[in-house]
Amino acid sequence: MSIRISVIGTGYLGATHAAAMAELGYEVIGVEVNPERLASLSQGHLPFYEPGLDEVLLANVRNGRLRFTSDAAEAAAWADVQFLCVGTPQVAGSDAADMSYAFAAIEALAPHIKQGALLVGKSTVPVGTTHELQRRLLEIAPDRTDVRFAWNPEFLREGFALEDTLHPDRIVIGVSDEADADTLRQVYAPMITEGIPLIVTDVTTAELVKVAANSFLATKISFINAMAEVCEAAGGDVTTLAEAIGHDVRIGSRFLGAGVGFGGGCLPKDIRAFAHRAGEIGAGPAVAFLKEVDLINLRRRERIIELVETEIGSVTGRRIAVLGATFKPDSDDVRDSPALAVSRRLHELGAIVTVHDPKGVENAERALPDVAYTTVVTEALSGAEAVLHLTEWREYRALEPKDVLPLVANPFIVDGRNVLDVALWQNQGWTVRAPGRTL
Repeated sequence: MSIRISVIGTGYLGATHAAAMAELGYEVIGVEVNPERLASLSQGHLPFYEPGLDEVLLANVRNGRLRFTSDAAEAAAWADVQFLCVGTPQVAGSDAADMSYAFAAIEALAPHIKQGALLVGKSTVPVGTTHELQRRLLEIAPDRTDVRFAWNPEFLREGFALEDTLHPDRIVIGVSDEADADTLRQVYAPMITEGIPLIVTDVTTAELVKVAANSFLATKISFINAMAEVCEAAGGDVTTLAEAIGHDVRIGSRFLGAGVGFGGGCLPKDIRAFAHRAGEIGAGPAVAFLKEVDLINLRRRERIIELVETEIGSVTGRRIAVLGATFKPDSDDVRDSPALAVSRRLHELGAIVTVHDPKGVENAERALPDVAYTTVVTEALSGAEAVLHLTEWREYRALEPKDVLPLVANPFIVDGRNVLDVALWQNQGWTVRAPGRTL
């Protein structure tokens, strides 16, 4: 294929996109300024865990279609289509998105970018970002009016990133010129041929799509967790309630799992940044509900602590096993992880906490070094006076209650994800508690 592609920023999003574009047959160069990450990627090894991606990355590094560099100028001068995939974390002490990485990328690219190149944003950003990036580029290089801008939001899920990139449920392209849409139609031709829906719109709408999608999903999760609070007060069962309303095709059953709430590097910071940006442009009241969505989510973490204290009393000096450190299974990502937030709070209350996770221990130790960790689940359970199931790893659902019963000091488990076979655990000698349920 004749189109050359660069990917600026090769964190989770960028590394996935670079490998996927190479897998489609394009020549791809990824730009990474972190020396350790650059070295790892250049050898074909992921610096994070994502099922199936390591093999694709390694294969395309070996066949020469994919390479990495720290030299933004090299990539800028070489590529026809340049995907901006830098991080947009939350600003410390604010709800706003930190755009410094995106602005730094433009500063690095501007003096060198190829004639007529198309710069395509993929990161989740505040609305208005495309125009600001274009303004900054022209401020640095006033004669580069030939550089075009587009926005193409990503919709990948951690644990399914490669599949979601190669076979997304939709492709959204925001452009100001039909020629740019044609360029991206060519880039995504293999997917469009599959029949994947393509939505072409303006850049402003494209920027809004991802934050709107994440806000809707966060709202749906917090809604069912709000219903869990009502069920706890009234004596109802939130899992049955969720099943009943989920059969309504207007509602659907996905994202109706009540429990400890959502986390990760996207939903929490994205809804906060969206609300912040809406306030800046005079639309704050329209998304004011997102603050309550955030508060409901955070309250569920405290509810887990309450369930433990109701059963065993004060947690001070008590041994507690936490099953899960990552914010979701099939990932090593611990950013804003509910499991780690609960572990941190338990430690602050004086509990002796041991956390198990199949993939996330190394990252968790950096984020929360004050508790004990293990990659052997039986070690975490040994002597525990309470067990908290907080990440939906398959390994935990596969545990045999009768086999692990002799390991614990007190057979009490909180199913913070509402996915365990409660009857099985109860029949084999365990006391089970779960958010939104009377058990």
